[in-house]
Amino acid sequence: MARHFKLLKTSVLAFGFAIAAQVAVASEQIGAFTVFIGKPDLSNAKGAALSDPASILRRDRANYHRFGVSQPGDEWDPYFGSNKSRKNIKALLEKGGIGPKAAKRFKNGGTVLIRVMGAGGKPTAIMVSVPN
Repeated sequence: MARHFKLLKTSVLAFGFAIAAQVAVASEQIGAFTVFIGKPDLSNAKGAALSDPASILRRDRANYHRFGVSQPGDEWDPYFGSNKSRKNIKALLEKGGIGPKAAKRFKNGGTVLIRVMGAGGKPTAIMVSVPN
């Protein structure tokens, strides 16, 4: 019985360290850039209004990378140049977060700072705030 308890304890500790290592890796900033949320970013290709930040950010990056539509404040990024990578924006944003001031800019327009978290050049989360 004591042997089973020791094995269980070792397994739990190993699992805990593995989770802690993943959290530490996910919290490393691998890049940052600004985007300007403007009128072209607030509707989809069919003209329907976009309201959630993930869809708006995805549209901004498609406008920038695919359609060549940018506004002062939009910066190049090495992460969201392909349609496949832009599809991950919602999940990455859910793992990161949006500050309250930045959330207002997704509704009213303005510049936001995108911090890309990850490891080995691969994004695992996006944190959005207002630049200083």
